Amino acid sequence: MKKFAWEHWVGILGLALLFVGSYVGLVVAPPERYMGDVQRIMYVHVPSAWTAMVCYTAAFVAAIVSLWTGRRRWDAALVGMIETGMVFNALLLCQGSLWGRATWGVWWDWDVRLTTSLVMLLLFTGVLALRSFVEDAEQRASWSAIAAIVSYVDVPLVYFCVRWWRSLHQVQSSPETVDPLMVFPLRTNAIALVLVAIWLIARRARLELRRRQHEEVGEPERREPIHD
Repeated sequence: MKKFAWEHWVGILGLALLFVGSYVGLVVAPPERYMGDVQRIMYVHVPSAWTAMVCYTAAFVAAIVSLWTGRRRWDAALVGMIETGMVFNALLLCQGSLWGRATWGVWWDWDVRLTTSLVMLLLFTGVLALRSFVEDAEQRASWSAIAAIVSYVDVPLVYFCVRWWRSLHQVQSSPETVDPLMVFPLRTNAIALVLVAIWLIARRARLELRRRQHEEVGEPERREPIHD
């Protein structure tokens, strides 16, 4: 009987928490005073943004350790973290467009938070693009790590830009300024999406390790069919 991997339990717990948090956010939490029910998208939009930045921060750490140690497991983890971060990055941009259309009347605005979030996605997409052009495994790992470290520069900008420049987005709220019934689904979904991200990263890292092992072993030579 095949062993049930630990990350599956983490993913199941994350999905269960996501169901609870979303239910509370959609049904129990009160509507926002000015935006009404439109604000409820916040319960997935904000956690998606947090999770994307957590993934990229983890990728930044993995890139440093990968350069330091040269171990392939850190390179595999780096790939999983970047790809998972990109998924949540794309989700937050799509969710933000829906929210912006309902509140600002436009699907997109070159607001500083929106622009830096898009740049963040493009930068890490570039890391994977660079990776696809390098055939040597060790060189690929090194270049990917360096590119990830450089790309991470934009992540703090995404978080702090609303404090440093004028933005359509408000400055980050605190639990003291938000209704407790709104705080609970926000935190629950944030934890849920991080757990889901851990599941995705672990699965993707395993696949990358297998691919690396396959590269090191080498493909068997294909025999040409014999024709009579």
